[in-house]
Amino acid sequence: MSSSSSSSPAEAVSQIADKIPSSQEAKETAQAAAPAAQSALLSQLRALAAGGFGGVCAVVVGHPFDLVKVRLQTAERGVYSSAIDVVRKSVARDGLRRGLYAGVSAPLVGVTPMFAVSFWGYDLGKQIVGGVSTVGPGGLSTGQLAAAGFLSAIPMTAITAPFERVKVILQVQGQKQLAPGEKPKYSGGLDVVRQLYREGGLRSVFRGSAATLARDGPGSAAYFAAYEVIKRKLSPTDPVTGKPTGQLSLTAVTCAGAGAGEEGLVAALAVELADDTSNCDVALGGL
Repeated sequence: MSSSSSSSPAEAVSQIADKIPSSQEAKETAQAAAPAAQSALLSQLRALAAGGFGGVCAVVVGHPFDLVKVRLQTAERGVYSSAIDVVRKSVARDGLRRGLYAGVSAPLVGVTPMFAVSFWGYDLGKQIVGGVSTVGPGGLSTGQLAAAGFLSAIPMTAITAPFERVKVILQVQGQKQLAPGEKPKYSGGLDVVRQLYREGGLRSVFRGSAATLARDGPGSAAYFAAYEVIKRKLSPTDPVTGKPTGQLSLTAVTCAGAGAGEEGLVAALAVELADDTSNCDVALGGL
């Protein structure tokens, strides 16, 4: 009895020792894991750079359309009859550059980190989703891609919310007819931030963040899921495996982005109206 009891602890220690990897085994394990970690880091850096460049292109092309949308949503009834009327009156009043690119400084300054963080967040979101759920042989499912897209909106909101607020305030300010000699309340994006902070601190600068996340979460989920699905549909099929090769032309990628943009817009538009209205309240009240 005593012999059995005395040998049991020794056997337990021996079994534990056998399970502890040697220094050589630990080194080999670390070396095997290093390429995967390096690959994940490079993937995130590529997503960061691609998102920043894509964001600049998006602002240059999309800002006039965004300005028209905001003015149609926030103007009093009867001020504008259509989107074309917004363009015509804006250009006639402020010229082509200021008329179509009012408030563009805020998104231009913020768009690089905003889109970069969005694509980085999506790449990281895919890694998180892949780590906590089962990935099929065909890659992440549509639901998993949507979940990764939603996760990308969380870090992006910290950048998006204040820049959206500044942009909308400047755009709404541009609708007011100034009396002779009267100056606008805000002289530019930095002046908006300075006055908002003086009036209400960081809380005022980040006002509307919840609405921004409520808009960007579903919008990003719909965008990235639709983008990946459309790319898979447009991708040529490998004759051997029968799976998409992922080798797409620039035209195919552009079509995928356009289709995904429509899905993201539909998902985000209703909440964006509430977000723009919230952001412009302070401008209308103080102008």
